[in-house]
Amino acid sequence: MQQFPTAIANLIRELGKLPGIGSKTAQRLAFHILSLNEQEVSALAESIITAKKSTTLCSVCCNLTEIDPCPICSSAKRDHSMICIVEEPRDVAAMERMNEYNGLYHVLHGAISPIDNIGPEDIKLRELLIRLQQHNEVEEIVLATNPTVNGEATAVYLSRLLKPSGIKISRIASGLPMGGDLEYADEITLARAFEGRQEL
Repeated sequence: MQQFPTAIANLIRELGKLPGIGSKTAQRLAFHILSLNEQEVSALAESIITAKKSTTLCSVCCNLTEIDPCPICSSAKRDHSMICIVEEPRDVAAMERMNEYNGLYHVLHGAISPIDNIGPEDIKLRELLIRLQQHNEVEEIVLATNPTVNGEATAVYLSRLLKPSGIKISRIASGLPMGGDLEYADEITLARAFEGRQEL
């Protein structure tokens, strides 16, 4: 990046830190941003800062929210007897798009990954256990971690941990391909996977 002025090189480097953004895409994004007028650039920068400052984690489900508890947890229209466990906040958005699920969520913010030194204590598992102690109306937990090695390991760990509670534990069916992410699944595939969930 030595061929670019320092300010542009810094912008490209920061954009390149975003997931799924390679050096060429980072350059394209940087030059697109530089082609915008000052008002558009300010609006972009302000939206990033505002999103970071105004969002927090829901004290109940650990999803991103501007109000605590989040609208899903505080809704009387949702089924409070069912909790769907997902890895990331974006997975909640994916599940909501299919319009098939009306329960609550719990966001782990990651998955157990021994190779990356991520254990049960590094995800929002403690918060889940406290929540289950405080809410005895929960009758079913749906494990909707991603169909990856880490997602499967997390689901197996959770099922073994939660089984003694007497709560029904189910896993979304394999309508989702191994190695895939919920975020990229279409609504039909997600709906089929959810309908075909199995008790563990």
